[in-house]
Amino acid sequence: MKRIIYDGDPGIDDALAILLALKSPELKLEAITTVGGNVTVEQATQNALKILELAENEDVRVAKGTQRPNIKTATEFHGEDGLGNTNLPPCKRSMVNISAVDLIITEIMKQQYDISLVTAGPLTNLANALEKEPRIKDYVCEVIIMGGVVKVPGNITPVAEFNIYTDPEAAKKVFASGLPITLVGLDVTTKVVLKLHHLAEIERANTCLTNFVGRMVRYYMEACRMFKNVDGCCLHDPLAVGIAIDENLVNMEMVYVDVETCRYASTRGMTWADLRPKPSSKPNLRYCSHVYSDKFIDMFINRLKS
Repeated sequence: MKRIIYDGDPGIDDALAILLALKSPELKLEAITTVGGNVTVEQATQNALKILELAENEDVRVAKGTQRPNIKTATEFHGEDGLGNTNLPPCKRSMVNISAVDLIITEIMKQQYDISLVTAGPLTNLANALEKEPRIKDYVCEVIIMGGVVKVPGNITPVAEFNIYTDPEAAKKVFASGLPITLVGLDVTTKVVLKLHHLAEIERANTCLTNFVGRMVRYYMEACRMFKNVDGCCLHDPLAVGIAIDENLVNMEMVYVDVETCRYASTRGMTWADLRPKPSSKPNLRYCSHVYSDKFIDMFINRLKS
């Protein structure tokens, strides 16, 4: 069983990723740390608590993190509540009395080589944790990052993906840190599209949880149709969890990737890779170049409806 900390900005696809983690016996979700991105960090924290309460989970801790000033959230895709305007009631449980950064540091240093990080939002918390305690890079098992693009267009600018674009300085610091990174970018996540007939299969389970998933994802699908002209919705964050479960869902290549941080450049947030036959820098991460999408979607459907 792999022990993970999920660092994200719930968010509809974060909610789906968290539920997949909870439904997977290969994983033990130790904690959720929140960051501002899809929604504000305050909303993300409440959403994490609400998802856990809906899933009747009392064990997973939630720690509030930080957000960059003046970030542009993505409520047009996720709804004003971040969960497809499903308007879940206020939750009874509370976050833990420790910051996201301190929780990440404490768990990695206490459980050396036994904690995997799955990040599905801006990398603000992880960058701050590295600055506060650089030794975590030597003791974390792996870091699976949903973010970036290598060979496909971005979704915020022609060259930048949302999570990296929101805090490129943090991403640059993380990529240069020496952490054991697997980069799950739009190159693969846009190939994993949940369609209406897939969702209907989940909804047929007719539980409180699957009914919530149905309402939430239908909102997401409509937003993707309106704003992106996509039939269905991409399972960006769930795929990062899927790779934590089974890395054979993807093919990977070792490459060197850096991040453009120039504040006024049109390339800000770009994750550029040195793909030359003889690159000038040593590879610093594993980049997911191909996904076995049908295999993952089958896994996702079967676990969420169980």
